[in-house]
Amino acid sequence: MRVAKEDIYTRACSIPKVRFEDQELTSFGGIVVFQKLFAKLDLKERLRRCCAHLSENNLYHPAVIVQLLIVHLLLGFRKLRDVEFYDDDPLIKRVLGLKVLPDVSTISRALMEYDDRAIEAHHQLNREQVISRVEREGWRRITVDFDGSVLSTKKHAEGTAVGFNKQKKGARSYYPLYCTIAQSGQVFDVLHRSGNVHDSKGAVAFVRQCIDRIRESLPGVIIEIRMDSAFFSDEMVTLLEALGAEFTISVPFERFAQLKRLVQERKVWWPATAEGKLRFFQKEWKPQCWSKKFRFIFIRRECPGQQKGPIQLDLFVPQESGYE
Repeated sequence: MRVAKEDIYTRACSIPKVRFEDQELTSFGGIVVFQKLFAKLDLKERLRRCCAHLSENNLYHPAVIVQLLIVHLLLGFRKLRDVEFYDDDPLIKRVLGLKVLPDVSTISRALMEYDDRAIEAHHQLNREQVISRVEREGWRRITVDFDGSVLSTKKHAEGTAVGFNKQKKGARSYYPLYCTIAQSGQVFDVLHRSGNVHDSKGAVAFVRQCIDRIRESLPGVIIEIRMDSAFFSDEMVTLLEALGAEFTISVPFERFAQLKRLVQERKVWWPATAEGKLRFFQKEWKPQCWSKKFRFIFIRRECPGQQKGPIQLDLFVPQESGYE
């Protein structure tokens, strides 16, 4: 049965009024808040520009499919087949400007048409949104976090691989690398990767690209970089220094026996807190294969030792402290 576009799209775009009184609400009534946000951001039109080169012969425009996926995630769903839980909800249709929601097969076919150009356009739109937020807040210093995250999938999804997966061992997964603005919690950019790669795979080029884009859009802003020990390498440290960014990287302690000796031989530790349970010292140091020394900060924390043996019911239990 052929369906016309007039039977799918609706021109209703008014924002319903929310009153705190006894009334019949749908299960997803809270989504009305995002209808106002989408209108303020002009989201649908901006999504249309991202995929303007794609075919518009389909009943559902690619931009509508992307907006549906955004709403899908906002509602807390992760699987495409979960669309059936709200396919008859009138408020969801109102937010999307539709009379009939697409089914799972229609969504899948629309996503298959997306090419690299459309994906990069959506990445650019996301970066513009984050930059506009930073400009509106007027921050002169921003902290950028780089970290990977495991996204498990089922069966053999395209581009997945079996790798490190703490939650579901042996499951196929993706392992994207995220660039996040710490102050706002927004993801500035993402590097898509399969699940069988190390954290540092493609990280050097991705970090350079992100910092250059932030500098281009926000000239004069001070950039701080935070990374975990997976990114610790001579190449990464040299890059960050050359880019003029302030940075801190955790050091994989077990890889350098010299660090253990420095800690054991250290006699004076300076207090980092008023209680004195957190102490530190700093030293110019480098691994043997590096060409230049950098500032390393060693931190130790006082912690109670593990009680071995039976605990007697005396007036007090003696505690022996150790350090981490």
